[in-house]
Amino acid sequence: MRQRWVSVLICAAVSAAATTACGSGGASQSPDGKTELTIATFNEFGYEDLFKEYEAAHPDVKITQRKTGQGQPHHQNLFTKLGAGSGLADIEAVEEGYLSQVMAKASQFNDLKEIGPQIEDGRWLKWKSDAVTTKDGKLIGYGTDIGPLAMCYRKDLFQQAGLPSDPEGVKTLFATWDSYFAAGDQFVAKVPGVAWFDNAAQVFNAMHNQHQVGYYDRDDKLVVESNPDIKADWDAVTKAVSKGQSARLAAFSNEWNTGFKLGKFATKTCPSWMLGVIESQAGPENKGKWAVADAFPNGGGNWGGSYLSVPKQSKNAKKAAELAAWLTAPEQQIKAFKAKGTFPSQVKALDAPALLEQTNPYFNDVKAGALFATQAKKVTAAQYKGPKDGEIQETVFSPALQSVEQGKNADEAWRTAVQGAEKAAK
Repeated sequence: MRQRWVSVLICAAVSAAATTACGSGGASQSPDGKTELTIATFNEFGYEDLFKEYEAAHPDVKITQRKTGQGQPHHQNLFTKLGAGSGLADIEAVEEGYLSQVMAKASQFNDLKEIGPQIEDGRWLKWKSDAVTTKDGKLIGYGTDIGPLAMCYRKDLFQQAGLPSDPEGVKTLFATWDSYFAAGDQFVAKVPGVAWFDNAAQVFNAMHNQHQVGYYDRDDKLVVESNPDIKADWDAVTKAVSKGQSARLAAFSNEWNTGFKLGKFATKTCPSWMLGVIESQAGPENKGKWAVADAFPNGGGNWGGSYLSVPKQSKNAKKAAELAAWLTAPEQQIKAFKAKGTFPSQVKALDAPALLEQTNPYFNDVKAGALFATQAKKVTAAQYKGPKDGEIQETVFSPALQSVEQGKNADEAWRTAVQGAEKAAK
């Protein structure tokens, strides 16, 4: 995700046949008589100021946000309430790892082509919109962000280790995964008490997302054990753990949050949305210590991405679709990127001067928009995500890698992960 992360996130939309049904229960109103629109998100979407802007332009609308800290509980809630037939927000966010499960339940979401406002053709990168279009042409979600990958690092800690610390100088360290882990060996030997990266799962997930084939093939067949790329990534990461490169801090835990502030690790795999996470967790006292380079081992990739949807449960489906369409317009997505680093998936936004000239004061005034636009152009397609992809990542592989960090034998943990994936996929 969206940690896209974002972290990176996906929202689904409701089917045209449900427009009447959506309104059958009557529109939801706040005590002051305004139409209340609820939107359920997770991690950081950068929408807080946009909600205020929309309410100012639409005085008859009140927006209530339901914000969850992580993607897994958000999606568990989404699928539970889909099954129950009630309780969902007017707009629900869905992360890419859970998209296949949402598409399998497309009949419970509105077709945004039918209930939504007129939207210009080609608003989104083609692979982005294709992912939420059903075989019969229904659009289940409006694309928000993507997660082009770069590498973030602590300049001051690199200097302590005698490593290059300027964005150009570090590119050789981040050229390949071999060079990255080799630099990690140098770092931990020179800076006792500080790790090279935060945790094994965050590195593994970034490596994994670079491959054309992940946990599933395009026929939705689980290929965890037969895909050699997954095992190669596992071996590389667990070897680095054995050499002391991991801070062993579970992502988005209180200890992980504190780790940013206390400088417990020197590098962070950085999809664009991670900039907002780092700034919020590292705090103002670390401003200028973190830097981001337009480089990533083995050439880059995409991690995360989101959509906004309108479930058929919504009592305000049409107005919800109008809000979702507005939030995912290029102008608003550029503002969201400036707020939290959620990188736009809209074609016009990627070439907009407002994006390309945007700087990030926390990261030494780097032109973050141009940097991630460069990284985004290295992505030609998103990895296909199978039915239980998100669940396998978050509840199988991440805990298995954490068990290695806690002392479990890597080969034994691999067998546990394979068995867990097979169980989850049933």
